[in-house]
Amino acid sequence: MINQELINPKSIVVVGGSNKTSKPGGNCIRNILNGGYKGNIYVVNPKESEVQGLKSYNDIKDIPQTDLAIISIPAKTCLETITILAQEKGVKAFIMYTAGFGEETNEGGEMEKKIVEVINNAGASLIGPNCIGILNRYHHSLFTLPIPEMDPMGVDMVSSSGGTALFIMESSIRMGLRFNSVWSIGNAAQISVEDVLEYMDDNFNPETDSKIKLLYIESIKDPDKLLEHTSSLIHKGCRIAAIKSGTSESGSRAASSHTGAMANPDLAVEALFRKAGVVRCFSREELATVGAVFTLKELKGKNIAIVTHAGGPAVILTDALAKGGMEIPQLSGTSIADKLKKQLLPGSSVSNPIDIIGTGGPEHLAIAIDYCESKFTNIDGIAVIFGSPGLTRVYEAYEVLDQKMKSCSKPIFPVLPSVSTAWDETDFFVKKGHVNFSDEVGLADALIKVLKTPPPLPNNLELKRVSVPMIRRIIDNIPQSGYIAPQQVQELFKAAGIPIVEDLVSDNWEEICAFAEKAHYPIVAKVVGPVHKSDVGGVVVNIRSKEHLDFEFGRLMEIPGAEAVMIQPMLKGVELFAGAKYEEKFGHIVLCGLGGIFVEIFKDVASGLAPLATEEALSMIRSLKGYNVFKGARGQKGIDENQFAKIIVQLSALLRFATEIKELDINPLLATEQGIIAVDARVRIEK
Repeated sequence: MINQELINPKSIVVVGGSNKTSKPGGNCIRNILNGGYKGNIYVVNPKESEVQGLKSYNDIKDIPQTDLAIISIPAKTCLETITILAQEKGVKAFIMYTAGFGEETNEGGEMEKKIVEVINNAGASLIGPNCIGILNRYHHSLFTLPIPEMDPMGVDMVSSSGGTALFIMESSIRMGLRFNSVWSIGNAAQISVEDVLEYMDDNFNPETDSKIKLLYIESIKDPDKLLEHTSSLIHKGCRIAAIKSGTSESGSRAASSHTGAMANPDLAVEALFRKAGVVRCFSREELATVGAVFTLKELKGKNIAIVTHAGGPAVILTDALAKGGMEIPQLSGTSIADKLKKQLLPGSSVSNPIDIIGTGGPEHLAIAIDYCESKFTNIDGIAVIFGSPGLTRVYEAYEVLDQKMKSCSKPIFPVLPSVSTAWDETDFFVKKGHVNFSDEVGLADALIKVLKTPPPLPNNLELKRVSVPMIRRIIDNIPQSGYIAPQQVQELFKAAGIPIVEDLVSDNWEEICAFAEKAHYPIVAKVVGPVHKSDVGGVVVNIRSKEHLDFEFGRLMEIPGAEAVMIQPMLKGVELFAGAKYEEKFGHIVLCGLGGIFVEIFKDVASGLAPLATEEALSMIRSLKGYNVFKGARGQKGIDENQFAKIIVQLSALLRFATEIKELDINPLLATEQGIIAVDARVRIEK
């Protein structure tokens, strides 16, 4: 639980406070004092009578009643100390810097549980243990440096790791980001990342609260809770970016299906963030850069104008933006561009990038920005690259940039690379409340991520054409765990409204022969029994005669483990792939992509968390690297993405009501001229 005593305490006691600022208990007192904390501060240190000008108590039993206790003492003494504080001194909030608990040993973990029990019984809050503290506009209870500039509209950061939080702040401060709060939750013994987001969501005030949240997460304890509150905050106008570390642990885990081999915690996180509308980052620098983009006016489209006085960085930025699907539209060759060129120095270019050349001054920068803002209507955002060539008045140029960023309706992204030769000028610009992207590629990557992240997607269940009673009846009648029979797969798919090709499974030659005549040659024959049919030569295509079928039927039945043979009409079309896997905590991850080598070799798949609505399924399809195939590539007919999306949604509904399904492959789905149809599928259940 998070209470007001943690957020805005009237009094703080530092247990283990010190005169030595090289110690956590000493540096946190310095930070609290320098931060202008307005309440009472008490110190407990049996070896000191005064600590940094504050009275030091020798025994915690002597301190007055206190709201918040900061614990910076050896782990073995924490339980007794916290018990006294909670039961006798009315402490309702604790921040534990101390390490040596569940993150180290089982014994430490047991001690941690006892401490949480004491704190819960007292109705108190706990941050930590093993954290660097929290920072907000009321109290600076971190023991680390630097302390960033505080701003009510600055960033809220929540981090599982204190060290990572510190280093993210280092990157952010350099870019000009300001902070509203920092939460280092450490072991999250009581309060997790999800709990902090819940508090921010439940207490959100759009007039006074920060709308930017940066997250570093090591463990997602409750994916549903994280999804609920991140998507809710984004709907309320917030923008959220996050790093989730430690997602590769299952990458080499043995699996018996394509989906099982590909679906892992990383794809689960990808799917969760996509559904929530969270921008996913992979490095501290990237997280800080995305946070800096969030502070600027929102980019509404993908058309960027680049204004520069240095050609090389502008070309680098152009390449980086174009690689990510952004557009740098041609501007020259129009009457408007001709008018702009006449107002710039000889040698300037207006093609986009707009190069005002190295001798261009503040007045030329202003003119170029004005044209991008009001004259060129096909521009959504403006990147300005302006450093110090030693020729122009950088202070005045940055004054112009400051004014234009405040007055323009389009977002302006400043790239000020001269952080050494023009340090004073850059610092002057940043202190006016701006951010600076000193690296143009970092800016491009962040812009692409932000623009490609969809808004929170609906989490509703679409049940059109789904027979829930039939799905349950089929699953309930399956006697044991394992891969289910092809006939049961057929029945399940029909109950879920997923189109699947008619087939026959039999070990009887007369039945096989009769079905083949009815279905018309050519046909496909597959062995039933072995899981990986292709690996044992168990798939035969393009069987065109009864004699050929007779030969292959006999051969297939002799494969070790063969129980029967399945035959079906041979269809032609583009291979697609869909599948699902149950991932602990997250539920079912649904994957989709192009089939064949796209899934086998390129692993070009998109992931979503069930249940899926049509909008999210379409978003998954359009995120595929091979999406151009759906639109029709190299003269080939396109694929009906809407029908594919419906099949993905139907699959999602099946999983919702058949939670026993742990792995499912439809490979391939064939996009034929008559529509998309499942040709082969495997379903593994656990009863």
